Amino acid sequence: MSHLQAVQGQATTPNQGLRDLTKYVRVRSKPDARFVEFDFAIGEPSLFVELIMPPAVFKEFCFNNAVIHMNEEQMASVDADLEKWRYGEDTMMSNNRNRSIE
Repeated sequence: MSHLQAVQGQATTPNQGLRDLTKYVRVRSKPDARFVEFDFAIGEPSLFVELIMPPAVFKEFCFNNAVIHMNEEQMASVDADLEKWRYGEDTMMSNNRNRSIE
């Protein structure tokens, strides 16, 4: 078997490890929206991509990937991480972001 044949064989072999990882979704759009806007994560809810699909395609996507919807605790953790990245911790920006303008 040539090197090229071996590499091509690897490319078509499914990655078993990826199949075994948990896949998460968090829907961001309203239930009656024309498109479903959602976060999709593999293995770790806080590392996600934002995707948009028509509802029928989203339903099929969820089925094909055996996704689970993030629970309240996971969503709160993701939101807290996003705030840390956006504002930092114990910085002037983080301390002032909730102050009202007088």
